[in-house]
Order: sequence, then C-alpha cells, then structure tokens
Amino acid sequence: MPLLKVIDTGNAIVYLWKIEESVDELTTGINLREASSTRLSSMKSEVHKQGFLSIRQLLKVAGYSDSELLYDTNGKPYLTDNKCISISHSFQYATIIISNENVGIDIEMKREKIKRIAAKFCSSKELAVVEESDNDILALTTIWCAKEAMFKMCDSRSLSFKDHMYVDFRQSICEVNANVFNKQFSFESIDLCDFLLVYAFEK
Repeated sequence: MPLLKVIDTGNAIVYLWKIEESVDELTTGINLREASSTRLSSMKSEVHKQGFLSIRQLLKVAGYSDSELLYDTNGKPYLTDNKCISISHSFQYATIIISNENVGIDIEMKREKIKRIAAKFCSSKELAVVEESDNDILALTTIWCAKEAMFKMCDSRSLSFKDHMYVDFRQSICEVNANVFNKQFSFESIDLCDFLLVYAFEK
C-alpha cells in the first residue's frame, strides 16, 4: 500500500498516495456506492480510474467510506460529518486534505509547457516576479497550484485565474478579489521532484 505521506499541519491532515497499483488492485478493500461505480465505469482512461480509486483508498486511510464523500451543486466535495475536504490527483499521485476549516489542495507535474500558457493564468505583475526567479517552471507551477487550491475553496465556477486571483509565491500568500470573494489565503508547498503539492488555508 503506497501511502506516501500523512502530514498533520495543526489544523488539517494531508494524505498523499503514490499510485503503483492496477485498477483491480486499487478496488481491494473499498466499497463504492452505485453512483461512484457508474462514474468509474464511464471513465475511458486507466489513469483516471487509478486516480479515482486512489482517492477512495485515501478516504479509507482517513477513516471514511466512499458513501461519506458527497458533492454540492458546484462539484465541490464535502464529507457527511461536515468536515471540509479537497481532492487532487495527477499522473501517479493522489492527495486529499481534511479539516474543520475551508481548505484546498492541488498537485501537478512540473513541465516545460506551463511556460507556454503562463499568460493565460498569470497577471503581468505575477509574470514580472516569475522572470526574476531562479526557476521559472517551479514558480509558475506554484502559482498554478495555489490558484487551483483557492478556486476549489471559493465554490464558484466564474472566477478568473488571471483577473481575480493573485499569488506571491515568495511569501506563500495569495488572495482572491472578485465580487463577494474578497479573501486572503496562505499556502504551503511540498516539492516532490517532478511534482509539486500545494495546500491552502483561508486567513
């Protein structure tokens, strides 16, 4: 069972799984409700199926079953005991964060191609800071992950990564300024060689 890390932040717990099992192996020991089984069957990609099932394995480690994970009308996950949860998976990693407070998490592979799309999710101010950094791919991936985590926390599908969110990766702070979402967040990042994990909290 490749549970890679369990991180207690003080006000949340992060669970990280490195996916090394087949789909069949990942179904061992978990019971999927009908809706989840239907969703799994509809997935074409083995990678997506592995990510989906790894999340359920992490839930099991955290003491929850698939039936205790629900989604609101915006697709934001929550737990039946009213604890907050955020979910992410990318290639061979899956991760969740659970807290009594609003939290967000994202994990991404660090790739060269992020530089080609940077202008789509970064403001000119953010891009100027990235240009001064020693590692532009790491800087851009940090910004993307932090914004993904914030996006998940704000429970809205109308937020613009470029226009409504700002991330200062040098100070691990970020903010959302959009209509009623005038909020500030802090985030932590964990470098996993070719991947980056970021989790965020509302300040």
